[in-house]
Amino acid sequence: MGLLLLCNGGFMLLATIISFIYKDGVTIDIMMASLATMFVGIVLMYATKEHKKEINKREGYIVVTFGWIFMSLSGTLPYIFSDSIPSFTDAFFETMSGYTTTGSSILTDIEIIPKGVLFWRSLTHWIGGMGIIVLAVAILPLLGIGGMQLFAAEAPGPSADKLHPRITDTAKRLWLIYVGYTAAETLFLKLAGMSFFDAINHALSTLSTGGFSTKNASVAYWNDKPVIQYIIILFMFLAGMNFVLSYFGFKGKVQKIIKDEEFKLYGIFTVIFTLIATLIIYFEADVSISSVEHPMVWGEFESAFRHALFQVLAVVTTTGFVSADFTMWTPFLTVFFFGLMFLGGSAGSTAGGMKVVRHLITIRNGLLEFKRTLHPRAVLPVRYNKRAVPQEIVFNILAFFVLYMLAFIIGSVFLGVLGLDFETAVGGAASSLGNVGPAFGKLSPVNNFAALPDLGKWWCSFLMLIGRLELFTVLILLTPFFWRNQ
Repeated sequence: MGLLLLCNGGFMLLATIISFIYKDGVTIDIMMASLATMFVGIVLMYATKEHKKEINKREGYIVVTFGWIFMSLSGTLPYIFSDSIPSFTDAFFETMSGYTTTGSSILTDIEIIPKGVLFWRSLTHWIGGMGIIVLAVAILPLLGIGGMQLFAAEAPGPSADKLHPRITDTAKRLWLIYVGYTAAETLFLKLAGMSFFDAINHALSTLSTGGFSTKNASVAYWNDKPVIQYIIILFMFLAGMNFVLSYFGFKGKVQKIIKDEEFKLYGIFTVIFTLIATLIIYFEADVSISSVEHPMVWGEFESAFRHALFQVLAVVTTTGFVSADFTMWTPFLTVFFFGLMFLGGSAGSTAGGMKVVRHLITIRNGLLEFKRTLHPRAVLPVRYNKRAVPQEIVFNILAFFVLYMLAFIIGSVFLGVLGLDFETAVGGAASSLGNVGPAFGKLSPVNNFAALPDLGKWWCSFLMLIGRLELFTVLILLTPFFWRNQ
């Protein structure tokens, strides 16, 4: 925990530098938040330096869950110290939304927020994107602590493909790709016409599949510059695919990418869903209310295609950027995008949601049940990438689906109890649990989560946390047998 807080405080110093460069008046405030965070981190590290440096699976779950909570608590300080978000509940919601890469916001006017604070807001996305713990895995061995348990608890998806036998080398390679993509997108967006500040903030949000923007209208602000939206589309797609495949691509092993079944399904889903949305937008969308802020000439196929592709990827990869208010297109598309919230990106990506590979294995297992009914004595394993999937992983995925839907139902009911209407409650729960960002009803893309009661904000923060950490990591801590001495 101390190490994580020390890193968090270090990242706050970056926001301090941005604040100083732009002279936004909150440089001292962010610096004080940074020093306070690092001080607590150093105290914790010093107080526990003599303890046994050994982590088993149980401690791994504890460190991951409480690591996210500690990071979120300390991450509120720049907001509170600078008075950008004076309410602790609102500041915690915004910070948890950042680290979990959800992108839901309570800010009603983003553009008046100091640039140093806006940069910190985007940076929380970037830190959480590849996982706070994966970052720490590369550093923990310096303290004599092995990191495999942490990586297993944090890795986004049902499996964590290892690029290299040493887990620390794996983490470093993943972060190298992550940093490289971020730098590349920043450069491309700058060349396409964004200011450097807007470019780096949107790159931080895109690669983490977060969705925080520096503009009230989100990416719709640049509706008159299609090239900017196409650049973001490209990097949303890359962020939503398994980062291990990116590594193989850079090594020239293109066949491994092409043969990966999850990647093929991810690509097929993107193409089919974009085609459906494009045709409906082109023929049926009400053009007078399609744009969030900057009206544009709709009626050209390219425009319909671009907005369809942008919003499909933004929802599937759980990035949450908005190029138009998709809830105002047609009733069918509203239900369509609600369904996409339950898809998620690839395992091993920075995307949230259920993940494509889980859907693939569940569908295949369901189809095999028909064969098993006809041939009860036959051994018919579920296969993925031409390998038999162990039965315990299939059971784990089925259990995940049940828990996910239960969490969604309970989450929706609880928001309904707080007084939210059906569309808002259901949309808010699905968006928070899937780390999507924009929702429906009063939480639609043109609104935000500021209207939620305080208890609703804490509840959605909890849903964001369990969704980002794949349910089991957090919920296992709530079981009594986890805490019993073995």
